[in-house]
Amino acid sequence: MHAVFERTGRAMTIGLTGPPGVGKSTLCSELVRVVRAEGKTVGVVSVDPSSPFSHGAILGDRIRLTEHFTDPDVFIRSMASRGHLGGLAGATGDAVAFMDAFGKDVVIVETVGVGQSEIEIAELADTTLVALQPGSGDSVQLLKAGILEVADVFVVNKADHPMALQLKREIRSMMEMLDFAGWVPELVTTRAREGVGIDELWLAIGRHAAYLRTTGELEAKRKGAFAHRVRALVLGDLERRVDARIAERLAPAGAAAGDPYGAARAILAGIDAALPEIDTPPAARAASGARVKGF
Repeated sequence: MHAVFERTGRAMTIGLTGPPGVGKSTLCSELVRVVRAEGKTVGVVSVDPSSPFSHGAILGDRIRLTEHFTDPDVFIRSMASRGHLGGLAGATGDAVAFMDAFGKDVVIVETVGVGQSEIEIAELADTTLVALQPGSGDSVQLLKAGILEVADVFVVNKADHPMALQLKREIRSMMEMLDFAGWVPELVTTRAREGVGIDELWLAIGRHAAYLRTTGELEAKRKGAFAHRVRALVLGDLERRVDARIAERLAPAGAAAGDPYGAARAILAGIDAALPEIDTPPAARAASGARVKGF
């Protein structure tokens, strides 16, 4: 990653998320078809859930991409979530960066089937598509927390369903409750199995991409994504260190660890001693000549 990261930042990254069974894989396949018709190269990352018991994953999302298997300008990578929360896998960001660095024009990330709060895709993708299907119960419940705010484009798939118009009204009603300072999410209807509405969806993605470029929000969004990735890596490393310290402290059977709060304070004290610069104000770090590469 250190060797190739400077080559990233050219590809358009599209996140495709939504509840299980909404047709994300079929939408993804149709998007690949439209993008390839324009002569652009495509990378696809499909994330499948891992079993909490066997830790295995079927990686079945790629089945609906079979028509693209022999296309040398389409690279498909399936990933198991391995328990990572947020609808992605821990290494999804790295996979996207590598596809970008190696020249893919468009990278599509299809998330695990998500609920209300799995919104990590919005930190990774330039444009986030939230796919919904009519007739799946109280659809507004999906929109109430988190996922409404991260959508750049809403996709009502299976639009030939009798409840499709009602779902569109619900989405528009929920959108009216929010105050959008900039981009107002577009609403597109599709029938992915028949390829209907995909051209309109691609045009909506293009309009959002143009908005990001002309307003300067693309650079701000990617800076935020960079910071999010750094934070995730730092916290992941700290989590492993903390787990090791907890295991070490509680290793002897029946060890007198005191109360949980006392044990936690002791572990944090050890981390503070090892990383004193965490509590050093930025001005003091600058005065001492300390510098963080890349910032």
